[in-house]
Amino acid sequence: MVEGVAQLTRNLTKVIPARVQQAARAAMEQGAEETVAMMKRLVPVKSGTLRDSIGWTWGKAPAGSMILGTVGSHDYKTMRITIYAGGDNDDFAFYGRFVEFGTQNAPAHPFFFVSWRVMKKRVRSRISRNIRAAIKAEGGQ
Repeated sequence: MVEGVAQLTRNLTKVIPARVQQAARAAMEQGAEETVAMMKRLVPVKSGTLRDSIGWTWGKAPAGSMILGTVGSHDYKTMRITIYAGGDNDDFAFYGRFVEFGTQNAPAHPFFFVSWRVMKKRVRSRISRNIRAAIKAEGGQ
């Protein structure tokens, strides 16, 4: 058994240097922007309301919106991005589901989950690279 793992884990999770947290936040924001842009390019447009309702936010999505999922840490609640479509003030959250998955009378036009599947590896790699670079810079001081 490896000795010192508990102490190392405690030291790593006790305090995240601000530079590392900022690097992760920047990479997460950039990934969210790119994913939302891809979703907006892929969504079928009639009036543009569904397209315009696609967005991202730190923390929880607007009530009633269709949620792609969250990316972040369970330990650090402020480091959670949610990508969504629709909201409480419109009917396009449930309409987005019909477009994404199709209905008995209309074929599916995936735009939401397919965008995340395409972008997921790139986004996670960028976050890891930014964190590694920030840790190296932190250690170099």
